[in-house]
Amino acid sequence: MAEQDWKPAHESLAAYLNDHLVGAETGVRLFRAASDTWQGSEYESVFTSLAEELSGERDELENLIIALGYGRSKVKALAGWAGALIGRLGPMNPLSTGGGPTGQLELEMLQSLVRQKESMWRTLLVLSARDRRFNPVRLRELLDAAQRQQQEVAHVMEATAVARFLT
Repeated sequence: MAEQDWKPAHESLAAYLNDHLVGAETGVRLFRAASDTWQGSEYESVFTSLAEELSGERDELENLIIALGYGRSKVKALAGWAGALIGRLGPMNPLSTGGGPTGQLELEMLQSLVRQKESMWRTLLVLSARDRRFNPVRLRELLDAAQRQQQEVAHVMEATAVARFLT
């Protein structure tokens, strides 16, 4: 079989991308909440900017799913909607202070979400070597952006750790 003829299994790739789409929606919601948490601080713009970037990447992922000929999973879309509703009722940092262990966990969760996205772009970049439906140049850009985004969250986490735990 020629390399350009190889196609990933429809069901497994569609499910994988839909899982990441739900994660992307969660990420956008949590980065917007972080922007509110850090409102008025020197880090507010970091989270506002990251929320906007992630929103655009979420839309790009949804468009990719459609371009590949896959549908949006209704079950996973419903799960994402339910997660958003639950998140509004009890967000991860209910006091929205950015301080203490809850604030630390919020920052670690944000880094984890971006790390998962980075892994997805890396996986799709691997697939792009054998499936021409993927744009390897764009995937590399998205991978690089995810790595930069992780560094931005890590910077906030490191810059605020002493105040969070030792003051």
